[in-house]
Amino acid sequence: MDPLEIMLHLEKVILYYKPIISAETQLVEAYEVRAYFQESNGMAQSLDWFFEDASIPDEFRLELTHYIHQKALEVFVAQNQSKNLSIFYDLRLLVRDNGQSLLSLLESEKIKGLDLNKMIIEIKEAHIPEQMDDIRKFTTYLKTLGIRIAVDVEERNGSLNRLALLTPNMIKVDAGFLNDDSLPHLFQDVHHSLGMLSRKIGAALLFKGISSYNQLNYAWRNGGQFYQGSYLGQARPTFVEEDCCQAKLKADFQNFVMFERKKVKAQLALTNQINGAFKTMLPTIKPAIPYDEIILLIGRTCNDFVFRVYICNEEGIQLSSNAEKNNVGEWKLRQEGRNKNWSWRPYFFENIMRMNVEKKGILSDLYTDIENSELIRTYSYPISETLYVFLDIPYGYLYEQDGLL
Repeated sequence: MDPLEIMLHLEKVILYYKPIISAETQLVEAYEVRAYFQESNGMAQSLDWFFEDASIPDEFRLELTHYIHQKALEVFVAQNQSKNLSIFYDLRLLVRDNGQSLLSLLESEKIKGLDLNKMIIEIKEAHIPEQMDDIRKFTTYLKTLGIRIAVDVEERNGSLNRLALLTPNMIKVDAGFLNDDSLPHLFQDVHHSLGMLSRKIGAALLFKGISSYNQLNYAWRNGGQFYQGSYLGQARPTFVEEDCCQAKLKADFQNFVMFERKKVKAQLALTNQINGAFKTMLPTIKPAIPYDEIILLIGRTCNDFVFRVYICNEEGIQLSSNAEKNNVGEWKLRQEGRNKNWSWRPYFFENIMRMNVEKKGILSDLYTDIENSELIRTYSYPISETLYVFLDIPYGYLYEQDGLL
């Protein structure tokens, strides 16, 4: 499509409104403005490409942006909407007029009745320059007007430093990368850092691109406060009813909770099973027995659900070899594990302290084993005040047990 044709026929630019749903109320929280161009054949083509094409002059993009914003705000005010409105602003245009075009429009519509507290300005993290002083001043000023700032983190390795300095009200991430046949826990670390940052700076986490039940479940499990995507509601030329997907979300949330309860029960059952085995076994282990003999004894006792056993001290130093079960079910010692330092592992010291206080073992989350690239869980147990045994549980066993994956 020719950009010049669009600029000559701005009256053919039509706006759609994509609902943003609140997890707390399951109601529409806001509408995101999306621009389309009505072609001669009646088809509406998205104009997202227009703002990403570097060959299009800034003047064109600035004029089209102003037209979209003005049209959206006029409709929003005319319909006296009670919800919020989210509009996109290209930070690369800030150098053209210091944001005056947007600010003047907002002030003009405020006089006509626009409540600026209902406005969300969305920007892209990829458009934030390294030298971001002007951007910070601009967004800070917008926030003093009552406007909220949302940052779309399109790249999952986006700069956390820039987000922390900008302190947006909302961080927008994409759940669309997660396929239906993917295992969600493989990707949890992808958004873990963003989730931690959002909590520290008081920003809400919005998951976009949700097109399936699994993607919604992933967003729910990873702290998403707001959701958006075709699974919940398509962009439409009118504002959809606020309860457009409330019934669906309530039913899905109930299923999520039931499944999580089932998982917790299964994990507690496994934990209690291993705790019981240790309480029976530990009194039979004499203090003078070498560590390697202890891990072989533990491995054979827990043979049905363990493939690797080793012992560490409270500093994370491995004091034993690795006792590993081979393909024919025999337990063998691998000396190369001895003296490795595992203190770098996430939550290592937190788990050590928990075991010391609670006097019982801990079952880890699912993670990928470094050596064999297999999904496993690790069970850790305090065998003394300073010694801890770690049992690696293979994917095959977890797969066979309901609720452990």
